[in-house]
Amino acid sequence: MQERYIATVDLGSSKLALCVAKVTGDNIQILYYRERPSAGIRYSRVFNPKKAAAVLREAVDEAENELQIRISQVVTGYPRHYVAQFTADGELPKADRPRSIGEEDIRAIKSIALDTYPLDDPEREMLYGAVPQSFSADDFDGNEEDIIGVESTTLKAHYKVFAGLRKPVSNLDPMFNSAGISIANCLFLPVTTGDAVLKDAEKANGVGLLEVGAGVSSISIWLGGMLRFYASIPFGGKNITSDIKLECAFDERLAENIKLGFGACLPDKLQNMGDKILQINDEENGTYENLSVKYLSEIITARSREIVRAILYLIQESGFAERLRCGLVLTGGCADMPNFAGLIKAESGYNVRKGIPVGRRFNAEGCAGVYNPSAAASVGMILACAADSHLNCTSADSLSEEETPSTTTENAPSATTENSPATTAATTPAKPEPTNDASGSDEGGGIGSNGRLFGDDQIDVVRPTGGSKTGRGGRTGGSGVRPPRTTKSSIIAIWKKGIGKVLNDSIGSLYDGMGENEN
Repeated sequence: MQERYIATVDLGSSKLALCVAKVTGDNIQILYYRERPSAGIRYSRVFNPKKAAAVLREAVDEAENELQIRISQVVTGYPRHYVAQFTADGELPKADRPRSIGEEDIRAIKSIALDTYPLDDPEREMLYGAVPQSFSADDFDGNEEDIIGVESTTLKAHYKVFAGLRKPVSNLDPMFNSAGISIANCLFLPVTTGDAVLKDAEKANGVGLLEVGAGVSSISIWLGGMLRFYASIPFGGKNITSDIKLECAFDERLAENIKLGFGACLPDKLQNMGDKILQINDEENGTYENLSVKYLSEIITARSREIVRAILYLIQESGFAERLRCGLVLTGGCADMPNFAGLIKAESGYNVRKGIPVGRRFNAEGCAGVYNPSAAASVGMILACAADSHLNCTSADSLSEEETPSTTTENAPSATTENSPATTAATTPAKPEPTNDASGSDEGGGIGSNGRLFGDDQIDVVRPTGGSKTGRGGRTGGSGVRPPRTTKSSIIAIWKKGIGKVLNDSIGSLYDGMGENEN
């Protein structure tokens, strides 16, 4: 049986994810999944092809080196923002006598509907995708699955058409060409991601797929087994990081690391973590700053609530707000933030669960990263392309030892691997892997086996006995100044500014299972 490889690239505002799967017949085995900081991308659109290509080339080199294959082409997705939706109709010429409707008729009527759809500005816009809504054959109405095999003299179809800007898509060509990689296919990600994380019953009875990424948050509504609505807003996790940066006068990397390490929504549900105070030392100036974990949560909650309410407005505008019987499914990088799902439930009243790729459709043994919500888009592209028996993203020859590419480039961000967490100052924190500990904490929220969030070289834990001056963002200068006084249960984490150490583990268990009831 022929063995093929499929490689996908998810272009995000803050991360670029490369996923590689081996397909043998109906068997899909995901071999590789890595995320690394992206460059030259905003709102999921490539604006600087050269910068984006450098990150992509490094990611491909690392995958080729580990898997000993040569990746010649990849599958990627259209931008998630600035997408408009319209309706289009198609009709096949009437036949002289009834005939059985086949798949070739479905493809033909779709081409007719798309070819005849008038774009307002064809030079500026292009079609990203089309989703069939209903079919009609003589006196029979149904979906695509029902209509195939029906005897009829006529066939009509109704489509939901999604269009976006042409410029961001045209920037993909110079980016991938500069990286020496071809584009095998470009997919409309709301459809493929939904197929990867949603259950058939959810798609049939009504569900909203909420993806909160770094630069874009989107809502996809499914009903009757098909995508009915899609919309997005240009806000996400990067806006939360920016709020922390501006409010606390931190640099962006430190703000991002603090968000990932100690960030949570709903400060009233922090339990004992609400009493903790972070002390951030600046060795250059000999000063330190105090940041209450509860105040950090207040900053995060304010922006998160704004994002959630904007999404709920889009759901109301869709006309399907009262038909989401299965509630909302949450994916994207922000899905792992403690209490974020609880905030959505409190604001909307919908049941909320985290969306992770459905494992029964593929095998990912030894590649646990694919079971995180942030990997949903990558896995969705793999599953969508596995059915194409002609698609193979690798060349015939494998890499020899002499041809093995180097994955170390000067001033380039380093990727994290499952067995060796990143320790360079050029990277952002590694995404925590999901845990199955008995504490009941959120996925991706468990601490390491040593029970600590940071290594000895990253954090010092002190229990000061003198002084009594604290504040949300108070700054104290000079050497010989005592740290602020804390309660016996408080921990002061001294984070050394300028070192840029990344987080090796995740915060989950420190929140005492506060996310147990989010689902």
